[in-house]
Amino acid sequence: MCGIVGYIGERNSIPILIEGLKRLEYRGYDSAGVGVIIDNTCKVIKSKGKVSVLEDKIKKNYISSPFGIAHTRWATHGEPNEINAHPHFNGDNTLFLIHNGIIENFTVLKKELQSKGYEFRSETDSEVLVHLIDRFLKKGNNLLEAVRYALNEVQGTYGIAVGYLNEPDKIVVAKKGSPLVIGIGDNENFIASDVNALIAHTSQVVYLEDGEVAAVYKDRFEAKTIDDELIQKEIEEVTIELNEISRGDYKHFMLKEIMEQPQSVKNSFRGRLLYEEGTSKLGGLVGYEQRIAESDRIIICACGTSWHAGLVGEYMLEQFTGIPVEVEYASEFRYRNPIVTKKDTILFISQSGETADTLAAMKEAKRRGALVLGICNAVGSSIARESKAGVYIHAGPEIGVASTKAFTSQLVVLALITILIARRRNLSLIDGQSIIRELDLIPEKISQILELNDHIEAIAEKFVNAKNFLYLGRGYNFPVALEGALKLKEISYIHAEGYPAAEMKHGPIALIDENMPTVFIAPKDSVYDKVLSNIEEVNARNGKIIAITTESDSHLDEMAEFTIQIPNTIRMLMPILTAVPLQLLAYHIAVKKGLNVDQPRNLAKSVTVE
Repeated sequence: MCGIVGYIGERNSIPILIEGLKRLEYRGYDSAGVGVIIDNTCKVIKSKGKVSVLEDKIKKNYISSPFGIAHTRWATHGEPNEINAHPHFNGDNTLFLIHNGIIENFTVLKKELQSKGYEFRSETDSEVLVHLIDRFLKKGNNLLEAVRYALNEVQGTYGIAVGYLNEPDKIVVAKKGSPLVIGIGDNENFIASDVNALIAHTSQVVYLEDGEVAAVYKDRFEAKTIDDELIQKEIEEVTIELNEISRGDYKHFMLKEIMEQPQSVKNSFRGRLLYEEGTSKLGGLVGYEQRIAESDRIIICACGTSWHAGLVGEYMLEQFTGIPVEVEYASEFRYRNPIVTKKDTILFISQSGETADTLAAMKEAKRRGALVLGICNAVGSSIARESKAGVYIHAGPEIGVASTKAFTSQLVVLALITILIARRRNLSLIDGQSIIRELDLIPEKISQILELNDHIEAIAEKFVNAKNFLYLGRGYNFPVALEGALKLKEISYIHAEGYPAAEMKHGPIALIDENMPTVFIAPKDSVYDKVLSNIEEVNARNGKIIAITTESDSHLDEMAEFTIQIPNTIRMLMPILTAVPLQLLAYHIAVKKGLNVDQPRNLAKSVTVE
C-alpha cells in the first residue's frame, strides 16, 4: 500500500499526478513514483522519501504525457528505497504497474516465474504481478484479459493500475480488498485509491468492487469481473468540498481536526435526535431496530482507535440495553474460529471503511449468518457497501493520521445506537430524553475544553523529555486512558500505557517514580473516590500527576501537580469530553519535540493490508 493516482486524457498528467499524491500524503508512505508513456517509450521516475523529492526529480527530467500513473508506497515487502518503490517494470520495460495490498502467494508465483526466465529487480511482492501479466500478454491476450487471467492466479489483496506501451489508450485497474475509484471527467478520466485525490477535478466517481477489473479510456470505461462477466457500473456523486481537505490557517491537520470537534460531533447527531420520543433516528438502521434489540449478543469489532471507541460502546450498550456485549480486535476475530450465531449482531467500526482486518472479519461474520452493521466515516467505502446496514459518523474528512474527531464522532454514534435499542427494550421516555438533552450540550462543552488549549500547551512543555507515560481511568474512562496513551505513542514516540486505574497496583506501580508522569482521568462520578485512592498511591511514590477532572473540583488541585478541569456530563457521554484534552496534550508534546504530527513515522492512515 498506500496511495494510487492515475490520469488519461488530453492534459499533461504530471501536475495532476503530483497534486493527487500530495493529497494522499496523509495516509503515510516512505517512497513515491510515477510512470508515463511518452515518445513511444515507458518512463518511470521513483524516489525514496517525500513526494516533494519526487517532484524535484521530475523537474530535472522534464516530462509531459497525457497518460500517467503514480504511487506512494508504505513498505510491506522490502525496505523503503528507490528500487522497491512503484511503478514496477516487466523485463523489456513495456509494461508498468502500481499496487496496493499484499500478494500472499507471491513466493510460489515468484519461483514459478523465475523458472520460466523472469528476472526480479526488487524485493517486493508487487513485482510478481507485472511479470505475471507480462506472461499472459505473451500468450496473445490484450491488456485487460492478461490482467484478468493473472489475477485469477493471485491470492491476497490488491488495488492495481497498469500501463502498457502497446495499448497507450487505456489504464487497466482492478480491486480486491484495497480501495480503487474511477473519476469521470470531460474527455478525461482519473483513478485513485481515495476520492480526496480526485475532488479537485471531478465529483463524478465509480467505485470498483472486489473482483472487478476495468479498462479506463479518456472518454469511457469498461468493467468486468475477473471471471469475464460484463458489469454496468453506476456513477455516483461525491459531496466532499476541497476546503474540507485543506489545513486552512492551522499549522497541522491534527490541530484543525481537534478544533473542529464541536462541529463534527454536532454533525454526527444532527437530524438524528427525536426529543419528544426520547430516542434517536438512524436511517441506515431502519427496519433492523427490532432485530438488534432482540439480539442474544452484540459484538463490536474494530482496530486501533476504533477499537477503543468500541470499548466505550460496550459500557453504553450493556448499561442501557442489558444485552451482553463483547469487543473484539478485528485482526484476531476470524483467526480464532469465533462462535457466531444468527442471533448475534456485530458492529464493525472503521474510520476509513477500508481497514483490511475489519473488512475481512466482516466477511467472515456474514458467512456465519450474523447481522452485520457498519459504522464508518467514508461514504462509499468497502465496509459501507459490504454491510447489510449501518451508520455514517459524518465527521468529515480526517487527514491527520492520528484519529481525533473520528473517535469522538464514533462515540456519538454508539450513543445514538444505544438510545435507539434501549428505548425498544427497557429505557424510559424520561431517561431517553435526559440523555438526548445532554448529548445536545456536548458540542458547546467541547468548545469550552478547547479554550484550555494554552493551559494544556503549558503542561505539555513540562513533559517534552519524558520517556514514559502512564494513563489511568476507571469505568467509561478506562478506554479513554487507552486512547490517550495511543495518541501520545503515535505522534510523539514516547512509550505510554493505558490501564484501568485499579490495575495499577497489579504491576505498573513498579514503574512509578519521580520521573514517571501519570495521567488520571478523574471526573467526579460514581468511581471518583476510588480514583482518588489510586492518585494517593502514586503520590506516595513521588509520581508526577496530571489529572483530568470536572469543574469546581478543587480537591484534586491539592493532589495533582497539574489539573485540567472540564465541564461535567452524564457518565456515558463523559469519554467524548475527556478524550479532547488528551488529544491536545499529545499534540503539543509532539510539536514541541519537533515531530511531524500529521505523518508520524511507520504509520498509515488507512491500513489496507493485514
